[in-house]
Amino acid sequence: MDPTAKDAEDERLAALARYDALDTPAEEAFDRITRIVKNALGVPMASVSLVDGHRQWLKSRQGPLGHEAGKDVAFCAVTIRLDAPLIVEDAATDPRFKDNPLVLGPPHIRAYAGAQLRTRDGFHLGALCAIDTQPRRFAPGQVALLEDLAAMVMEALEAQQLARIDCLTGALTRRAFRDEAERALALATRHHHALSCVAFDLDHFKAINDGHGHAAGDRVLIAAVEACRGRLRTSDIFGRIGGEEFAILLPHTDAAGARKAAEEMRTAIAQASPGGIAMTASFGIATLASPPVPLDELMRRADVALYEAKAAGRNTSVAWRTPADPTVVRRVLKAGQIAFNAGRSVIDCTVRGFGTSGASLDVVSTASIPDTFKLAIAADGFSHACRITAKSDRRIEVAFV
Repeated sequence: MDPTAKDAEDERLAALARYDALDTPAEEAFDRITRIVKNALGVPMASVSLVDGHRQWLKSRQGPLGHEAGKDVAFCAVTIRLDAPLIVEDAATDPRFKDNPLVLGPPHIRAYAGAQLRTRDGFHLGALCAIDTQPRRFAPGQVALLEDLAAMVMEALEAQQLARIDCLTGALTRRAFRDEAERALALATRHHHALSCVAFDLDHFKAINDGHGHAAGDRVLIAAVEACRGRLRTSDIFGRIGGEEFAILLPHTDAAGARKAAEEMRTAIAQASPGGIAMTASFGIATLASPPVPLDELMRRADVALYEAKAAGRNTSVAWRTPADPTVVRRVLKAGQIAFNAGRSVIDCTVRGFGTSGASLDVVSTASIPDTFKLAIAADGFSHACRITAKSDRRIEVAFV
């Protein structure tokens, strides 16, 4: 990649980060648009796709599409590099896509039309896509409609930035949670009072959705939030951070108090069974220490503890333990590459946090990644050996060695 391309991708990812839309819950405003695409263009699949450093992630999807796919196979990763919509009439004969696993296997893409999701300052965040399992042509009027609807997606993303309450659960949206949590953290730092962050997500939530349907999954989410609210104070800040992921900021609460609150919420969730569906949750806890850290770092520490709770068997709570040399990271969104086997194996990643002695990385899967590897961030000219300190299915924490 030439230096100009590196800078452009870095700026595009910075634009994507401003919208804070990755890994957020599904919303009707976007689902309505993909339903229109599916019905108006007569295709079996449609999606709103956002592309970060290592994958495409679907904010909305109709038809048999996964939530995400690696950037190396994503049609939308090609679309965002173009100035006009990408039209593929038969992927099986297109040299760019004929060997693509999404063509050769599920969802068996043969025809694709993608209109760029373009910001006001000209960056392409992803694409609005119409996808068929049969070769076909897209008429000029259909492509024009797709472009108009892509503009509506961007309007919805703009509106999402203003939303404060999650319409399903009644919790704060991720952006609203961050705003209120930042203010609470500033007060705690200024007046030197205790403050803790609790992160939790529902265990095996995908299995609930798959086995009982999305309506049942929604009822489970609502019940989990209600169970927690009964154990919280009015001063506590409760946000929905992702699909089944939540965060709670507890002002004037030390480590012992946060552990007690987390255990009470965990027990309440385990005792609830909406519609007869059993559910549990795993909790991670981080407490503001001295010197104080930024909100992103406090939330990251709670996330790391949450990963440990998952690894310990789920349905438990774990507090973040301060290492001998704690890594403080700042929130970023950058494209990176993980290299091992003497550079013969390379995996794309998205750098979500970066500090002087470590980083937080997102990948499609951590399964094949060894405990030590080299991390490269092309836009920054950065390359360093790393050691994994914590990991979940798709995120790893590393220390530089």
